[in-house]
Amino acid sequence: QVQLVESGGGSVQAGGSLRLSCAASGRTSYAMAWFRQAPGKEREFVAAITWSGGSTFYADSVKGRFTISKGNAKNTVYLQMNTISLEDTAVYYCATGPRLSTVEDDYDYWGQGTQVTVSS
Repeated sequence: QVQLVESGGGSVQAGGSLRLSCAASGRTSYAMAWFRQAPGKEREFVAAITWSGGSTFYADSVKGRFTISKGNAKNTVYLQMNTISLEDTAVYYCATGPRLSTVEDDYDYWGQGTQVTVSS
């Protein structure tokens, strides 16, 4: 059984930075990803990384501002969020799946999510 626990969310002013963490236990799959769901919107892909090679992929909306990385601690993934904007307000979820994908259905296990609220 895989468990994913997100942390690091909170309130931040526009233009600021925040780092989210995802701690995974159990046998995780090939790739880890971050998705987010803003109020009244569908959940959307943010970024993904492979455990082995460190390949990454980003949504256009966060490219150049967010960075996904593997931690030194085993089974930890981070999402460094810089130059945060009001549109980044959402619940952020980490997920693990067998392929590096932007598609929600390709991920088998999900965390409970962590709230990020951006104020002006």
